[in-house]
Amino acid sequence: MKNEKLQNLLRFFKALADESRLRIIGILASQECSVEELAVLLELKEPTISHHLTKLKQLELVRMRPEGNTHFYQLDKEVLQAMSKEVFHPDKIASFADDVNLQAWEVKVLNSYIEPDFQNSESVQHLREIPSSSKKRLTILKWIVNKFELGVEYPQDKVDDILKIYYSDFETLRKALIDSRLLKENNGVYLRC
Repeated sequence: MKNEKLQNLLRFFKALADESRLRIIGILASQECSVEELAVLLELKEPTISHHLTKLKQLELVRMRPEGNTHFYQLDKEVLQAMSKEVFHPDKIASFADDVNLQAWEVKVLNSYIEPDFQNSESVQHLREIPSSSKKRLTILKWIVNKFELGVEYPQDKVDDILKIYYSDFETLRKALIDSRLLKENNGVYLRC
């Protein structure tokens, strides 16, 4: 089902990724037109217009009304609005990546900076260095801050003892945690944020 929705969206974007079809939609948004009228307005041949209208009709973006031997086309604004809600709602956009392992990048960063292996909980893990890249640094700092319990107040010496386990320059690490707002300090007492 999800793959089908994604395929529908891909067809939608492919159909709109054509200048002539976008111009046709623009015209049909304000007025009803025949193939002949659209051909004159866009300076294209009627078979070309018919081809574009077929693509738009497949997506149900345009509707056709026959009148004698002439067919008149108009943008179906309700379908466009429904598609817009389907496509541009943040939750819907996020669902496009449901089958992607969003932690893969973090795992790669942690494996690059933590030795021997951050996933091996039986060995003591050490931070090789604090990354210079802000995104990588934040990933490492989030890993480190998880060594502190939420809601527990720590005196500075306890914070330093915990940080020393993972990195020899614990003062720089403590400052980085505070600067990143992952750890809060108030009169020498530290709290995980």
